[in-house]
Amino acid sequence: LRFPQKLWKMVESDQFRSVWWSEGGKCVAINEELFKEEVLGGGRPLRVFAMQSMKSFLRQLNLYGFTKMQWHSQRSASLPEFLAEEAAASAHSQILYYYNPNFNRDYPHRLEKCKRR
Repeated sequence: LRFPQKLWKMVESDQFRSVWWSEGGKCVAINEELFKEEVLGGGRPLRVFAMQSMKSFLRQLNLYGFTKMQWHSQRSASLPEFLAEEAAASAHSQILYYYNPNFNRDYPHRLEKCKRR
């Protein structure tokens, strides 16, 4: 299988806690620290990719046309709500979101269009 197919199987699988579909299924969400342990780490019980570094994995995403997305939320006017949102945002700082128009939960047939640049 090529890189996009392997990633698709991971996102669809219940075996992996470190990678999932974002809300709406348009982006893949990756918990970076957990992904390093679970997929790229020493024992690699769930080894899918030959690479062992996050840098190599991110390079593959870029080669296949994925772009990094920023996590955005509406800011509240009240200070307590704003501080609560800031805490939630910092919790999301380890979550990476990547988008590719051909990598979408609702359109698996588009996966064939994910080509290496």
